[in-house]
Amino acid sequence: MTVNRKYRPAAALIAAAAPLLILTACSSNDTTPAAESSASAQQSALVVTDQWVKAAPEGMTALFGTLTNNSDAEIRVVSGSSDVAGKVELHEVVSEGGQNVMQEKKDGYAIPAHGSLTLKPGAEHVMLMDLKKPITAGETVTVELRLSDGTTQTVSAVARDFAGNQENYQP
Repeated sequence: MTVNRKYRPAAALIAAAAPLLILTACSSNDTTPAAESSASAQQSALVVTDQWVKAAPEGMTALFGTLTNNSDAEIRVVSGSSDVAGKVELHEVVSEGGQNVMQEKKDGYAIPAHGSLTLKPGAEHVMLMDLKKPITAGETVTVELRLSDGTTQTVSAVARDFAGNQENYQP
């Protein structure tokens, strides 16, 4: 093949750069420390399904769904945050004096290896408090869950009307 003289410098440059490009494309750029890699694995091992948020005009509401741990080690959800709420707490319902009472679960939710935890009305749930705006049915609400290793898991949930349980979300 004959290369026109005015294209020879470009052809030489491409020929010289080709081996470097091939080496770069084939090299691994995995420089994450083992702890970060482990944290990433823990985060990806937590799967949230069937998630939804109760529509609410003001005050408080909650996130429900199923948290599934696909790893060989326990995963602990320790806190949360959301741009629609001033405060997010992990709650449980306990029997106190013959009545069911909601309270913050200070140690968070432990999801056992290859196990799951169902967040539902009248039981464990992620409480969205001090709502900054009404949450309307059909709206998507984003909640960020923080795991014990410092990683986070973002959950998007559609709000829906729910009349069951008639929870009183007032302290």
